[in-house]
Amino acid sequence: MTPRRAPRGASADLLSTLGRLAAQARAGVELQQARVELAEALQRELLPATLPAVPGLRTAARYAPARNGLDIGGDWYDGFRLPGGPLAFCIGDVQGHDVEAAAFMGQVRICLRAVAAVITDPGEVLSRANEVLISMDRELFATCSLLRFDPDTRELESARAGHVPSVWATVDGRYGISEDAGGLPLNLMPGSGYAVTRRRLTTAGSIVLLTDGVVEGPKFPIERGLERVARVVREGAGTDPDELAAEVMKVADSTGHSDDAAVLVLSHDEAAPR
Repeated sequence: MTPRRAPRGASADLLSTLGRLAAQARAGVELQQARVELAEALQRELLPATLPAVPGLRTAARYAPARNGLDIGGDWYDGFRLPGGPLAFCIGDVQGHDVEAAAFMGQVRICLRAVAAVITDPGEVLSRANEVLISMDRELFATCSLLRFDPDTRELESARAGHVPSVWATVDGRYGISEDAGGLPLNLMPGSGYAVTRRRLTTAGSIVLLTDGVVEGPKFPIERGLERVARVVREGAGTDPDELAAEVMKVADSTGHSDDAAVLVLSHDEAAPR
Protein backbone atom coordinates (compact mmCIF):
# COMPACT_ATOMS: atom_id res chain seq x y z
CA MET A 1 0.00 0.00 0.00
CA THR A 2 1.36 3.38 -0.93
CA PRO A 3 1.64 5.67 2.19
CA ARG A 4 -0.33 8.85 2.13
CA ARG A 5 1.46 12.11 1.93
CA ALA A 6 0.20 15.21 3.64
CA PRO A 7 -0.64 18.01 1.26
CA ARG A 8 2.14 20.54 0.86
CA GLY A 9 -0.10 23.26 2.29
CA ALA A 10 -0.87 21.20 5.40
CA SER A 11 2.84 20.72 6.11
CA ALA A 12 3.41 24.44 5.82
CA ASP A 13 0.52 25.13 8.20
CA LEU A 14 1.92 22.64 10.72
CA LEU A 15 5.38 24.20 10.62
CA SER A 16 3.85 27.64 11.01
CA THR A 17 1.83 26.51 14.03
CA LEU A 18 4.84 24.87 15.65
CA GLY A 19 6.89 27.99 15.07
CA ARG A 20 4.21 30.20 16.59
CA LEU A 21 3.86 27.93 19.65
CA ALA A 22 7.64 27.85 20.12
CA ALA A 23 7.77 31.65 20.01
CA GLN A 24 4.97 31.91 22.58
CA ALA A 25 6.71 29.43 24.86
CA ARG A 26 9.97 31.32 24.58
CA ALA A 27 8.21 34.61 25.33
CA GLY A 28 6.53 33.01 28.37
CA VAL A 29 9.85 31.75 29.72
CA GLU A 30 11.48 35.13 29.18
CA LEU A 31 8.59 36.88 30.94
CA GLN A 32 8.78 34.53 33.92
CA GLN A 33 12.55 34.97 34.11
CA ALA A 34 12.11 38.73 34.07
CA ARG A 35 9.62 38.52 36.93
CA VAL A 36 12.01 36.35 38.95
CA GLU A 37 14.90 38.75 38.36
CA LEU A 38 12.71 41.70 39.37
CA ALA A 39 11.64 39.91 42.56
CA GLU A 40 15.28 39.12 43.36
CA ALA A 41 16.24 42.77 42.85
CA LEU A 42 13.41 43.96 45.10
CA GLN A 43 14.41 41.42 47.74
CA ARG A 44 18.04 42.54 47.74
CA GLU A 45 17.13 46.22 47.97
CA LEU A 46 14.58 45.77 50.75
CA LEU A 47 16.74 43.66 53.07
CA PRO A 48 18.86 45.83 55.41
CA ALA A 49 22.52 46.32 54.53
CA THR A 50 23.49 46.28 58.23
CA LEU A 51 21.92 45.39 61.56
CA PRO A 52 22.13 47.50 64.73
CA ALA A 53 24.18 46.36 67.72
CA VAL A 54 25.01 47.74 71.16
CA PRO A 55 27.53 46.72 73.83
CA GLY A 56 26.42 43.33 75.09
CA LEU A 57 24.36 42.48 72.01
CA ARG A 58 25.71 41.22 68.67
CA THR A 59 23.60 40.44 65.63
CA ALA A 60 23.81 38.59 62.32
CA ALA A 61 21.48 37.37 59.59
CA ARG A 62 21.36 34.99 56.65
CA TYR A 63 19.03 34.77 53.66
CA ALA A 64 18.83 31.89 51.14
CA PRO A 65 16.73 32.28 47.96
CA ALA A 66 14.30 29.65 46.79
CA ARG A 67 15.93 26.67 45.10
CA ASN A 68 13.73 26.64 42.02
CA GLY A 69 14.00 30.38 41.45
CA LEU A 70 10.21 30.89 41.39
CA ASP A 71 9.41 31.17 45.10
CA ILE A 72 11.51 34.22 45.89
CA GLY A 73 10.14 37.36 47.45
CA GLY A 74 8.28 36.36 50.60
CA ASP A 75 10.79 36.30 53.48
CA TRP A 76 12.47 39.25 55.16
CA TYR A 77 14.33 40.32 58.29
CA ASP A 78 15.04 43.75 59.69
CA GLY A 79 16.70 45.56 62.57
CA PHE A 80 16.62 49.25 63.42
CA ARG A 81 17.14 51.74 66.23
CA LEU A 82 14.17 53.31 67.99
CA PRO A 83 13.89 56.79 69.50
CA GLY A 84 15.45 56.89 72.96
CA GLY A 85 17.92 54.02 72.49
CA PRO A 86 16.03 50.69 72.22
CA LEU A 87 16.48 48.40 69.23
CA ALA A 88 13.79 46.61 67.22
CA PHE A 89 14.18 43.38 65.28
CA CYS A 90 11.66 41.60 63.12
CA ILE A 91 11.42 38.69 60.73
CA GLY A 92 8.52 37.61 58.56
CA ASP A 93 7.10 35.73 55.64
CA VAL A 94 4.60 37.00 53.08
CA GLN A 95 2.02 34.66 51.57
CA GLY A 96 2.75 33.95 47.94
CA HIS A 97 5.88 34.65 45.94
CA ASP A 98 7.28 36.56 42.99
CA VAL A 99 7.03 40.30 42.45
CA GLU A 100 3.74 40.86 44.30
CA ALA A 101 5.03 39.21 47.46
CA ALA A 102 8.31 41.12 47.31
CA ALA A 103 6.47 44.43 46.92
CA PHE A 104 4.07 43.65 49.78
CA MET A 105 7.00 42.57 51.94
CA GLY A 106 8.48 46.02 51.47
CA GLN A 107 5.21 47.66 52.50
CA VAL A 108 4.99 45.53 55.66
CA ARG A 109 8.60 46.29 56.60
CA ILE A 110 8.18 50.06 56.16
CA CYS A 111 4.86 50.00 58.00
CA LEU A 112 6.39 48.24 61.01
CA ARG A 113 9.27 50.71 61.13
CA ALA A 114 6.92 53.70 61.00
CA VAL A 115 4.56 52.43 63.70
CA ALA A 116 7.39 51.21 65.98
CA ALA A 117 8.91 54.70 65.92
CA VAL A 118 5.92 56.13 67.80
CA ILE A 119 4.56 53.15 69.77
CA THR A 120 6.70 51.19 72.24
CA ASP A 121 4.59 48.09 72.94
CA PRO A 122 5.36 45.39 70.29
CA GLY A 123 1.86 43.95 70.47
CA GLU A 124 0.33 47.35 69.85
CA VAL A 125 2.76 47.91 66.98
CA LEU A 126 1.55 44.74 65.27
CA SER A 127 -2.07 45.65 65.92
CA ARG A 128 -1.71 49.16 64.44
CA ALA A 129 0.33 47.85 61.50
CA ASN A 130 -2.39 45.29 60.84
CA GLU A 131 -5.00 48.05 60.56
CA VAL A 132 -2.81 50.09 58.20
CA LEU A 133 -2.21 47.09 55.93
CA ILE A 134 -5.91 46.21 55.86
CA SER A 135 -6.71 49.76 54.78
CA MET A 136 -4.45 49.25 51.76
CA ASP A 137 -6.84 46.58 50.44
CA ARG A 138 -4.22 44.01 49.47
CA GLU A 139 -5.11 40.31 49.22
CA LEU A 140 -1.81 38.97 50.63
CA PHE A 141 -1.10 38.39 54.31
CA ALA A 142 2.14 38.16 56.28
CA THR A 143 3.38 36.35 59.37
CA CYS A 144 5.82 38.23 61.56
CA SER A 145 7.75 38.25 64.85
CA LEU A 146 8.70 41.59 66.39
CA LEU A 147 11.20 42.12 69.24
CA ARG A 148 12.08 45.24 71.19
CA PHE A 149 15.31 45.28 73.23
CA ASP A 150 16.16 47.94 75.81
CA PRO A 151 19.95 47.95 76.37
CA ASP A 152 19.61 49.87 79.65
CA THR A 153 17.25 47.45 81.38
CA ARG A 154 18.19 44.37 79.30
CA GLU A 155 14.47 43.74 78.87
CA LEU A 156 13.31 41.95 75.74
CA GLU A 157 9.68 42.31 74.63
CA SER A 158 8.32 40.14 71.83
CA ALA A 159 5.07 39.60 69.93
CA ARG A 160 4.11 37.21 67.12
CA ALA A 161 1.65 37.46 64.26
CA GLY A 162 1.15 33.83 63.24
CA HIS A 163 4.88 33.30 62.75
CA VAL A 164 7.25 30.41 63.44
CA PRO A 165 8.38 30.44 67.10
CA SER A 166 11.90 31.59 67.93
CA VAL A 167 14.58 29.36 69.44
CA TRP A 168 16.80 30.32 72.38
CA ALA A 169 19.67 28.92 74.44
CA THR A 170 21.97 30.13 77.22
CA VAL A 171 25.57 29.24 77.96
CA ASP A 172 24.57 27.36 81.13
CA GLY A 173 22.89 24.66 79.01
CA ARG A 174 19.27 25.78 79.04
CA TYR A 175 17.46 26.01 75.70
CA GLY A 176 13.99 25.84 74.22
CA ILE A 177 11.44 26.83 71.60
CA SER A 178 9.51 29.98 72.50
CA GLU A 179 5.87 29.00 72.07
CA ASP A 180 4.70 32.41 73.28
CA ALA A 181 1.11 33.42 72.73
CA GLY A 182 0.61 35.31 69.49
CA GLY A 183 -2.11 36.45 67.13
CA LEU A 184 -3.29 36.13 63.56
CA PRO A 185 -1.08 37.00 60.58
CA LEU A 186 -1.07 40.62 59.47
CA ASN A 187 -3.68 41.82 56.96
CA LEU A 188 -6.03 38.97 57.75
CA MET A 189 -8.66 40.35 60.14
CA PRO A 190 -9.43 43.84 61.51
CA GLY A 191 -9.11 44.35 65.24
CA SER A 192 -6.55 41.58 65.79
CA GLY A 193 -4.70 41.69 69.12
CA TYR A 194 -1.20 40.43 69.88
CA ALA A 195 0.05 39.26 73.28
CA VAL A 196 3.46 40.44 74.46
CA THR A 197 6.04 38.30 76.25
CA ARG A 198 8.60 40.09 78.44
CA ARG A 199 11.84 38.69 79.79
CA ARG A 200 15.14 40.09 81.06
CA LEU A 201 18.32 38.78 79.48
CA THR A 202 20.58 38.06 82.43
CA THR A 203 22.58 35.01 81.29
CA ALA A 204 24.68 35.04 78.13
CA GLY A 205 23.13 33.20 75.22
CA SER A 206 21.53 33.46 71.80
CA ILE A 207 18.05 34.02 70.37
CA VAL A 208 17.32 32.86 66.83
CA LEU A 209 14.44 34.10 64.70
CA LEU A 210 13.72 32.24 61.48
CA THR A 211 11.19 31.60 58.73
CA ASP A 212 9.53 28.29 57.91
CA GLY A 213 11.82 27.76 54.92
CA VAL A 214 14.58 26.96 57.41
CA VAL A 215 12.73 24.24 59.32
CA GLU A 216 10.17 22.81 56.91
CA GLY A 217 10.47 20.98 53.62
CA PRO A 218 8.97 18.15 51.58
CA LYS A 219 8.22 15.30 54.00
CA PHE A 220 10.12 17.21 56.73
CA PRO A 221 7.70 18.43 59.45
CA ILE A 222 8.28 21.80 61.05
CA GLU A 223 8.48 20.28 64.55
CA ARG A 224 11.45 18.17 63.51
CA GLY A 225 13.15 21.18 61.96
CA LEU A 226 12.67 23.29 65.09
CA GLU A 227 14.13 20.54 67.26
CA ARG A 228 17.18 20.36 65.01
CA VAL A 229 17.64 24.15 65.17
CA ALA A 230 17.28 24.02 68.97
CA ARG A 231 20.19 21.55 69.16
CA VAL A 232 22.32 23.78 66.93
CA VAL A 233 21.55 26.86 69.02
CA ARG A 234 22.23 25.00 72.27
CA GLU A 235 25.70 24.02 71.01
CA GLY A 236 26.47 27.51 69.75
CA ALA A 237 24.84 29.65 72.44
CA GLY A 238 26.72 32.86 73.08
CA THR A 239 29.17 32.32 70.22
CA ASP A 240 29.76 34.58 67.24
CA PRO A 241 26.30 35.31 65.79
CA ASP A 242 27.53 35.15 62.21
CA GLU A 243 28.85 31.62 62.69
CA LEU A 244 25.66 30.55 64.47
CA ALA A 245 23.49 31.97 61.68
CA ALA A 246 25.47 29.97 59.13
CA GLU A 247 25.05 26.77 61.16
CA VAL A 248 21.31 27.31 61.52
CA MET A 249 20.97 27.90 57.79
CA LYS A 250 22.52 24.47 57.19
CA VAL A 251 19.33 23.00 58.66
CA ALA A 252 17.45 24.46 55.70
CA ASP A 253 19.75 22.56 53.35
CA SER A 254 18.91 19.29 55.12
CA THR A 255 15.15 19.79 54.81
CA GLY A 256 15.21 19.96 51.01
CA HIS A 257 13.29 23.24 51.19
CA SER A 258 12.00 24.84 47.99
CA ASP A 259 10.95 28.13 49.63
CA ASP A 260 13.25 31.00 50.52
CA ALA A 261 14.65 31.04 54.05
CA ALA A 262 15.84 33.69 56.53
CA VAL A 263 17.66 33.57 59.87
CA LEU A 264 18.24 36.39 62.38
CA VAL A 265 20.53 35.80 65.39
CA LEU A 266 20.82 37.91 68.54
CA SER A 267 23.75 36.90 70.78
CA HIS A 268 23.72 38.59 74.18
CA ASP A 269 26.30 38.76 76.94
CA GLU A 270 25.66 38.26 80.64
CA ALA A 271 23.97 41.23 82.27
CA ALA A 272 25.87 43.25 84.84
CA PRO A 273 24.37 43.13 88.36
CA ARG A 274 21.81 45.81 88.99
